[in-house]
Amino acid sequence: MKADILIVGSGIAGLFSALKASSLNPAARIVIVTKADENESNTKYAQGGIAVVLNEVEDSLDKHIQDTLRAGDGMCSEEVVRMVVGEGIERFNELLETGARFEKTDKGEFQLGREGGHTANRVAHHKDMTGFEIERALLSAIHNNPNIEIFTHHYVIDLVTDHHVEKKAVKLGESIHCYGAYVLDTITGEIHTISARVTLMASGGIGHVYKNTTNPSIATGDGIGLAYRAKAYLEGMEFIQFHPTALYEEKEGMRFLITEAVRGKGGKLKTIGGDYFMSRYDERGELASRDIVARAIDAELKITGDDYVLLDCAAISQEDFKKHFPNILAKCRKMGIDPFKKGIPVVPAAHYLCGGIKVDMQGRTNIKSLLAAGECSFTGLHGANRLASNSLLEALVYAHRCAHEAIRLVNMNTKLPAIPAWEDEGLSIPGEQVLIKHFRKEVQSVMSDFVGIVRSKRRLKLAEKSLTLLYEEINELYRISKLSVELGELRNLVSVAYLIVEQSKRRKENRGVFYNKDIQ
Repeated sequence: MKADILIVGSGIAGLFSALKASSLNPAARIVIVTKADENESNTKYAQGGIAVVLNEVEDSLDKHIQDTLRAGDGMCSEEVVRMVVGEGIERFNELLETGARFEKTDKGEFQLGREGGHTANRVAHHKDMTGFEIERALLSAIHNNPNIEIFTHHYVIDLVTDHHVEKKAVKLGESIHCYGAYVLDTITGEIHTISARVTLMASGGIGHVYKNTTNPSIATGDGIGLAYRAKAYLEGMEFIQFHPTALYEEKEGMRFLITEAVRGKGGKLKTIGGDYFMSRYDERGELASRDIVARAIDAELKITGDDYVLLDCAAISQEDFKKHFPNILAKCRKMGIDPFKKGIPVVPAAHYLCGGIKVDMQGRTNIKSLLAAGECSFTGLHGANRLASNSLLEALVYAHRCAHEAIRLVNMNTKLPAIPAWEDEGLSIPGEQVLIKHFRKEVQSVMSDFVGIVRSKRRLKLAEKSLTLLYEEINELYRISKLSVELGELRNLVSVAYLIVEQSKRRKENRGVFYNKDIQ
């Protein structure tokens, strides 16, 4: 199969870039591949909204810029911050043109929420399911576009680079070119080669490298793993944002997110014993940035020995809660939880990767014809800690810029080389799938126990030792096995875990979401 632009991932970054690229060059053939259903992405589960300056009477671009820089704890690129915030309004308006709906007041103005780290109300939202609404609108527009194709249940195994074409080893820092990808059709089991003039990685997050995460099951760091093997530069992998308020459940896996907007509306954190503790950790209380709130909860749980803290919603009227957070209320009622009496049991959970594939302001990586946007990328916007609801904004702005760069490359009409077919003759499906499940749990246990909210030199050393052994075992299993999605995900998860540990070891100061108790 041949494409002008191959997009990996069907979240906001992938879909918006496809639409933009198509509008720039209607003749370009654009192919989107996604490993699950077309609407299954981290975007779908984003509750809060998009941070964008829409009320310049009470807010300003400079306020948003300063809030972003403060949250990033001195690690943001100010040039990137100013660019993203400045272009955000235009990109938001383009999103509206696709049919995305956002809450409005009786006067017809956008109803803007406030979340942790923000000094003004600037979060545009659709109830407590903003991401779901964005996915709906973008997919509807995609389906009405004849030169964009979506292949669901297609899993990218590897990016095609000079390593495959010229049959030679490629080293980090060398001149490398991306020519597309090898893709597994998870329904038929066939492996296809998709050659492309431009490949855009928009594959989302890495949440399932940990036991508990707010991310859906697809968030296994595939884009990071693919880019790592292709010798792309990766940066900021030590900066993992843990969302402070994920719904506590006894089972492990995906946690239901309790949006920060609940605290913005007046929700207060307290211990099971009734102690409201946030004022002891930050003058902003519940509206401190996520790193501070998550560490505060982690500290309180260590002091009390409890499994969770409570989010007291008594200060929010039941009518307001039902109007703004219907999804959360339905989930609480299903679990027999009354948010207004006892409160919602919450714990921090892995939520967002602030680092990723290093890109410039056009979304270009160090690999020619490989672009990246969304959570899998490292733009410099978030620094050491993402400001709440800046992720969807970043995805829109960089999707727009990547689309322009992709079409520029497509219009150069560069001839693609012949790409060899994927080789897996003689391999058989692993007889014991239990090995894959076992290794996955081992990786998640190591990361959760040793590389969580609070780290130490000893914990990182133990993690490195364990992951080295796991990496060798998983690579051996991969070498002798016929490929499956589960095996591919495992391969990527262990690579992501290794990168997080190695970049954590190199960091010599505590910033934002990164905290090593041995660093003073």
